[in-house]
Amino acid sequence: MRQHKLLNANEIDIILQRLAFQLIENYSDFSNTVLIGIQPRGVYLANRIEKILQKELGNKCPKFGKLDITFYRDDFRRGSKTLEANQTQIDFIVEDKNIIFIDDVLYTGRSIRSALTAIQSFGRPKTIELLTLIDRRFSRHLPIQPDYNGKQVDAINKERVVVKWKENDGEDAVEIIRLNDE
Repeated sequence: MRQHKLLNANEIDIILQRLAFQLIENYSDFSNTVLIGIQPRGVYLANRIEKILQKELGNKCPKFGKLDITFYRDDFRRGSKTLEANQTQIDFIVEDKNIIFIDDVLYTGRSIRSALTAIQSFGRPKTIELLTLIDRRFSRHLPIQPDYNGKQVDAINKERVVVKWKENDGEDAVEIIRLNDE
């Protein structure tokens, strides 16, 4: 197994600032817009974006939520290990709101498809957009593209993109891990 650091903590901070300011540019009035982090790893990115927006906008900051997609995935019964659900925390109405889903890596698109299905349990949004830190653009199984994207990565099938967050992994970094041929 070989590792290659794609982004360090400083580069991630710059990307997060850019993404937050793109949101501010597109939604100067967040009164009808909510941001939802997709559990588990999209929540770390959502929390970082929330902090930047809070600093820039103060009390005009959009509402934030967390969405668990575990039981909406098309593969949740395929694995041998039992999946544990994460917490969904949406304490606001999504009906007729502009929703921005936030996830760390867009790979096949299946997680986003699951999020689209899961959010329907809470109402019918006006629009849904997607913000990702990393877009693995040549790996899509579904026709899903991010509206806000930190970095595009061309990783082949034997490579994994791993996003590390200080809160969970002790450091901020994005790495490409090449799995050995067996």
